[in-house]
Amino acid sequence: MPAFAEFLSTNTPRPAPRGCELPACPVCADSMIAAEASAYLTENVISYLWTCDTCGYGFVTKHAVKRFACN
Repeated sequence: MPAFAEFLSTNTPRPAPRGCELPACPVCADSMIAAEASAYLTENVISYLWTCDTCGYGFVTKHAVKRFACN
């Protein structure tokens, strides 16, 4: 009975690019998954509060939202 071997590639495909990269804690470099809170500052600016689960450091990011129209 013949034997067959299957070789799997060690190269993993790159994931699809994100709309924006998730932040890392500037103190301990731990990755952050979700903001603790968010708020609309103006019609097109959103503020996010991030708190690190590892070291407790907190910071705020602001993002401008582009408006688009559907036909």
